[in-house]
Amino acid sequence: MLSKEIRKDIISLMKREVVPALGCTEPAAVSLCVAKATELLGEEPAGIEVLLSPNILKNAMGVGIPGTGMIGLPIAVALGALIGRSEYGLEVLRDVDPAAVERGKEYISRDAIRIGLCENPPSILHIEVTVEGKSGNYAKAVISVSHTNFVYLEHDGEVLLDRIGECGGVSHGDSADRELDMATVYDFAMTAPLDEISFILDARRLNKAAAELALKGDYGHSLGATMQRKGRSLFGDTPLEHMLSATSAACDARMGGAQVAVMSNSGSGNQGICATMPVVSYAEDIAASEEQMIRALTLSHLTSIYIKQSLGRLSALCGCVVASTGASSGITYLMGGGYDEVCASVKNMVANLTGMICDGAKPSCSLKISSGVSTALMSAMLAMNGKCVTQVEGIVSDDVDRSIHNLTSIGRDAMVETDRYVLSIMTCK
Repeated sequence: MLSKEIRKDIISLMKREVVPALGCTEPAAVSLCVAKATELLGEEPAGIEVLLSPNILKNAMGVGIPGTGMIGLPIAVALGALIGRSEYGLEVLRDVDPAAVERGKEYISRDAIRIGLCENPPSILHIEVTVEGKSGNYAKAVISVSHTNFVYLEHDGEVLLDRIGECGGVSHGDSADRELDMATVYDFAMTAPLDEISFILDARRLNKAAAELALKGDYGHSLGATMQRKGRSLFGDTPLEHMLSATSAACDARMGGAQVAVMSNSGSGNQGICATMPVVSYAEDIAASEEQMIRALTLSHLTSIYIKQSLGRLSALCGCVVASTGASSGITYLMGGGYDEVCASVKNMVANLTGMICDGAKPSCSLKISSGVSTALMSAMLAMNGKCVTQVEGIVSDDVDRSIHNLTSIGRDAMVETDRYVLSIMTCK
């Protein structure tokens, strides 16, 4: 068993990275920044200027805003100013209701909102908001590096917080975080006392509720409901169909603007869903014990966090690649696999999904998540059959940690130009 000090550090890391979020985390972070600036101003803004890093803009353009029936940043900005509360964090728009939506629409009609790209942002994840009062007073708030990390606050020329110099060259994580490796991740998930890690069951509760909501309704592209109603004629009443319908349904709800919180992972609700629901679904199908459920979810979520430590918060690589790799680890454990089999499942995932692009948060993310889920199950099955992609094949290394870092270096460094080109296509359609 790992030492108490190491376990404490990892638990602290997980509790920072596995948190509830209402709606897509990028527009939620923008709403949060607007809400904070408005609170500093002390009145409803007469004008709002929002400057965003390209990756924030990409992920906020086409996603539904919870409780509004609307898509994109203008309504997220307006509601952040009108009813947002910064104390709610990524659930900043928790209090939205039909009356607030009408107020938001009216605010948008004033042409008081200006949204643009931030020139040379210090971080891939960067949001600057300046709000102006009726008499020329103003306030400014800046979030950078992570979705709730305020680095600058100003009110009428008085600087209240300035940590913006700490953002340069940082795109992910926290320098104080304990650096992980796969052996540590596995050891922690398998040996940590249950009372220290049982909080991970909140991920099951929230994300399962989102899936159940979508299966009864019509959100996004309704992939989960379609799979449940029509997929069984093709896939049968099988664990694969159950995983696909449950996981894609939770994504349908989130991307379709349902007013329901999900448990996120590393700043992404979809990653939280993808790291949770395949594991929950399979565990329920095999009647796993609560301890097995807790340890499988811990392994899945912590594997995802570990991969994100070197990939970064936002990149051109789809987050479902990361989270479904975590899910495959958890499923492999539930199948009876040990450390060697878990490592094999991870390497099988790296061999398959690497290169899937992120072209923003949107309802069709459920399709990509479903690709990740099916690959997670397939990779786990291969691992349990003693099969693993070898070092002579592609980017996979015999060492699991090197394989992971090969994956993340491609997403973080090699796909930078891909990221720019994707945004260019999205903004020029």
